[in-house]
Amino acid sequence: MKGITTRLRAAVVAVMLGLGIGLAAAPWTAPEARAQAPAAPPAASEQMLFNYLQGDVRGRVTIPDQRAATLIQPAGREFQAFWRSTMKWIGGIAIGGMLVVLAIFYFVRGTIRISAGPSGRTIQRFNGVERFAHWLTASTFIVLGITGLNITFGRELLLPILGPEAFTAWSELGKVAHNFLSFPFTLGIALMLVIWIKDNLPSRVDAQWFAQGGGLIGSAHPPARKFNAGQKIIFWTVVLGGAAIAVTGYIMMFPFQFWATDVRGMQLAIQLHGIISLVLIAIILAHIYIGSLGMEGAFAAMGSGRVDLNWAKEHHSLWVEEMMSGGREAAAPSGARGAGAD
Repeated sequence: MKGITTRLRAAVVAVMLGLGIGLAAAPWTAPEARAQAPAAPPAASEQMLFNYLQGDVRGRVTIPDQRAATLIQPAGREFQAFWRSTMKWIGGIAIGGMLVVLAIFYFVRGTIRISAGPSGRTIQRFNGVERFAHWLTASTFIVLGITGLNITFGRELLLPILGPEAFTAWSELGKVAHNFLSFPFTLGIALMLVIWIKDNLPSRVDAQWFAQGGGLIGSAHPPARKFNAGQKIIFWTVVLGGAAIAVTGYIMMFPFQFWATDVRGMQLAIQLHGIISLVLIAIILAHIYIGSLGMEGAFAAMGSGRVDLNWAKEHHSLWVEEMMSGGREAAAPSGARGAGAD
């Protein structure tokens, strides 16, 4: 009996000793401290990480190109959203809106006729060099515009019609044409700037042209020199816009080869290239309309280089007076080749 009692006492002592050691080893916190302990922080999310870093998530690389160390670029998501959505809206509103405006204008105003009717006599408007610069720029811009629109809208508009194989072949051809035709386009812009800059500087006559609606509104024909105020706007839009398109385009063709063209710089170049191109296409559509369907006799200026004398007097009266008074150009019968022509 005594043996059993002794063993029970030893077991109780061992249990109590173990509890005492455990309590001594555990950290003790007063009830007040436990009540005031802060709640556990929420689990970190990807967005919280981006907000904390305030920029790109970078690692370490041993290769010379340190751009490869960029693992995640949060701004790239904004760029993708802009390209996939906002860019398409800009293009749709600019180009679609311009087409609607031109259609309404044509049905309301119709073709602007020569008020006095064709005279049967012509005057030299543009020489061969001028027409070459114009058509070099115009023809390359048309191809650049079509192939560029394919990049923006082709997947949604052409892919369902052409199918994957044909659309892929067309897009590859368009990419090659877009890249190589950028060089003659830039040359055309430079030629136009050199040839016509002196005739496209602002003057007091431009204010009068705007005040009278430029001959597009009403029946008045405001005086103008070789280029009226509207044509001057087109000129500077093409020169400055074309230069911006060329610069941003070459940055895209030769990535990271120009100053300040890191990833963000490349993204900015792509955005500017797209926006300026879409707006310029819309403006050029108006220019094409006025030079063809919108105005009688206008196309001949860049076609044969000679325009009807009555057309010239109505739309560029001051220029005709200069030509006649200076004796540099004599009016010739329609179809004749006057002195000083090509």
